[in-house]
Amino acid sequence: MRPVSVVTRRRKFEQYNTDRLFDRNGSARTQLKRSGILRMALAGTESTDQEGHGETFLFRAVRIAAVVVLYWFVSITMVFLNNYLLDNRELDAPLFVTFFQCLVTVGLCWVLQLLSRFCPGFIDFPSVTFDLKTSREVLPLSVVFISMITFNNLCLKHVGVAFYTVGRSLSTVFNVLCTYIILKQTTSYRALMCCGIILGGFWLGVDQEGIAGSLSLTGVFFGVIASACVALNAIYTKKVMPAVDGNIWRLSYYNNINACVLFVPLIIVFGELSSVINFSRLTDLSFWSMMILGGVFGFAIGYVTGLQIKYTSPLTHNVSGTAKACAQTVIAVVFYASSKSLLWWTSNMMVLFGSSAYTWVKSLEMKKTPPKEPEDSAKEKLLPGEIGSMSV
Repeated sequence: MRPVSVVTRRRKFEQYNTDRLFDRNGSARTQLKRSGILRMALAGTESTDQEGHGETFLFRAVRIAAVVVLYWFVSITMVFLNNYLLDNRELDAPLFVTFFQCLVTVGLCWVLQLLSRFCPGFIDFPSVTFDLKTSREVLPLSVVFISMITFNNLCLKHVGVAFYTVGRSLSTVFNVLCTYIILKQTTSYRALMCCGIILGGFWLGVDQEGIAGSLSLTGVFFGVIASACVALNAIYTKKVMPAVDGNIWRLSYYNNINACVLFVPLIIVFGELSSVINFSRLTDLSFWSMMILGGVFGFAIGYVTGLQIKYTSPLTHNVSGTAKACAQTVIAVVFYASSKSLLWWTSNMMVLFGSSAYTWVKSLEMKKTPPKEPEDSAKEKLLPGEIGSMSV
């Protein structure tokens, strides 16, 4: 008789125990199959985690919905809050308002850094110690950055929330131009067609605002400059990322520190210092509460943007941003009881459709040459131009 190996005896013993366990009245086997199928159906996968740590489809859907709602809430609230602060007739100091928001961002970076040391398992924030060399390397971007946020706010101040989407709609067009002029990269014909739709919507919107008698040429001019700065900001961000180890929060920290320093002489030169000193509500706690709240929302938009990209995708984030802009326009028209023509609404739809189509085309092109995966959550991949529009 051939001797039975130890491995063979062990396999037979394990099979015997398995049969005893699951063949008893057939109940255990049936229960396993039913529970396994149920878990796979809820998880949306063909297998489940043996330790029960697999996330269900319902949980993921609720989490994504919560993140998208949070992004919409923060972004729309920030725009309306900035419009409220900038539309203050007693304080005509948009540079000071923007400076204070940058100051709040720096303070929040310090607070979160300290909290991450005391609660490392609850808050994850990188160490942000100031380095003069890094600050100098980030300085060119900071110049573009303060131009972007300043002209964004000036555009919002003059055109209002309802026309803000159209007034600031040329970011994609300038992104294509700057990519070609600075980076020497060409753009596909389909993407250029999308830019043509955006341009058409922009000109139609300006025309309809003029017919309605609510056109602000100054606001449109600021919107065009802001759009160009958004495109430049995206390009310079990619260039200086190595200086901050590719961490978006360190970049935000240095950007806002440089911005605070650069804003001081601008506030003095443009005469806003006297406006602030003579402001009647300078000691009003409610005014400073709104100012701080505006800075908090300005900081939060960067976080929720990264959060939405992390739990969805860059394409979904851009689609969500487009839908948010549409909802924001509708809310503004209803809130301010404005009456808009059909062509005015058509201009908005053209801008939103062109932006969505451009995002879709670029996402298809990116799939053909997939980028490297980010190493951490602070290095989330964005579609072209998205880094520059995080503060919008």
